[in-house]
Amino acid sequence: MRAHPVDVDRPADLDVVRESYDRVADNYAEMVATTGMGDIRRHPWLKASIDAFADTVSGLGPVLDVGCGPGTVTAYLAERGLDVSGVDLSPRMIENARRLYPHCRFSVASATDLSLEEASLGGVLGWWSLFNLPRDVLPQVLALFARALKPGGHFITGTHVGDEDAVRTEAYGGVPVRWTTHKWRPEQLVDLIEQAGLRPVAELRLPADEFSGPGLVVMAERPA
Repeated sequence: MRAHPVDVDRPADLDVVRESYDRVADNYAEMVATTGMGDIRRHPWLKASIDAFADTVSGLGPVLDVGCGPGTVTAYLAERGLDVSGVDLSPRMIENARRLYPHCRFSVASATDLSLEEASLGGVLGWWSLFNLPRDVLPQVLALFARALKPGGHFITGTHVGDEDAVRTEAYGGVPVRWTTHKWRPEQLVDLIEQAGLRPVAELRLPADEFSGPGLVVMAERPA
């Protein structure tokens, strides 16, 4: 694929974030399997959101799961019959994804370093995977996704709601990490999605639960 013309800045902390997710990858994959954290099959509203996305993009073309982690959602969409592949910044996350779902396609890549042709994808996911992007970089990534979608293609994202930038120093079983969770108010995120050239079509707000604070799911369409 030819290089995309949308310039995306490389986050200054990208290498540190990658190393942190490599350290927690095994624990995270185990926690998904044992606690249901991150497994949409155990969360009816999240599953309904992904099902709606799958129904909407079915037949439109390839789907890309950006920040796929251990591949749980990628595999679910493959079961739904979509032509889906997953990418993740963390090589260890991708190792787990390939081990758990050998029938699916996974590769190592950052959301800020994707070569995507214009109008080449039927769907893009940023499923609880974009919150580590700096506030000035996220709009660039959204613009890249918008350009890569076919007219009528859809983007879905889930993220943490709030006003602050929360620095994490340990995660998933007390493993030392270093990353920043950039939280967004729903109206702020929706505005960014609109500025990228997408039309929001659905929004789901989630209260805090035992694993996380309040969350937000937004689905948006590249207008025909």
